[in-house]
Amino acid sequence: MSPDWTAKAVSSMGSSLARASRVGLSPNSVVKKHQKAGHDVRDLADVRRLDLQAVDDLRGRSTGWSYPLAAAISGAVAAMAITGGQLVVVVGAGATAAPGGAAVAGAFVADAAAVLALSSRAVGQVALGYGYDPEAPAEKLFIMSVVNAGTAASSGAKSAALQDVSRLTQALVRKKSWDELNKSVLARITKRFATSFNVRWTQQSLGKVVPAAGIAVAGALNWATLESIVDTADFVYRRRFLLEKYPNLGPVDDREAFTVLDAEPVADEEISIVDDLAVEGVLLHEEARHGLV
Repeated sequence: MSPDWTAKAVSSMGSSLARASRVGLSPNSVVKKHQKAGHDVRDLADVRRLDLQAVDDLRGRSTGWSYPLAAAISGAVAAMAITGGQLVVVVGAGATAAPGGAAVAGAFVADAAAVLALSSRAVGQVALGYGYDPEAPAEKLFIMSVVNAGTAASSGAKSAALQDVSRLTQALVRKKSWDELNKSVLARITKRFATSFNVRWTQQSLGKVVPAAGIAVAGALNWATLESIVDTADFVYRRRFLLEKYPNLGPVDDREAFTVLDAEPVADEEISIVDDLAVEGVLLHEEARHGLV
């Protein structure tokens, strides 16, 4: 097998699962929920005309624990597969047999794909709550940028990710043209993101190979990751909701609201959705690079 087979596997599996994970996130269910509450909502876009407090009250907070719990279970299962489902007992210089490289790599691939799928669905559910359709092409890019920001560990990667979120937010609020964002472009960007996400997740998940403790570490890491993604989604969608209602608030850099202090250098994969748009020749990036969005 080629050395990058895991990246290719998670790219394919992750992007497919991310699409599948959003099945069931129905705009109609959100509309009906608001209508039942007596709100004047006929389609999903009408939600964005409501008062923010009314939206928050109806949307609930189940995403704050249900997705982290599912991710924690995925992490624990992956760690068990990595350790062979046994507690490794070290006697002198010896240890029980560890699983083969293919089993370890497969566990990483499955866990990365599961986390990416859960992340996509969690952010998609937050998007729906604020009146945005997660299946719209531009929204899929925004969801990836939120997942990117929520999983970035180093200050450099976090700063780059939040800059992406700010630029995409401003472009969406100002209703910039997305004509160049066709299905093939979106598919290529999605695959590149899944591949980069796998590299980042592997770097962050090395604790899962630690015998015994790895199971607890994996569960805690996955829980914290999904919790961070949901928190980031809540913040950026609330801000976008308000910017759309009150354009006079003006552009705000999302980096001001998130502080990452690296006590030690953190290995992290820097990912930029805006840069991927540039690779595809989408005009948005040229505007963003010159400070126009």
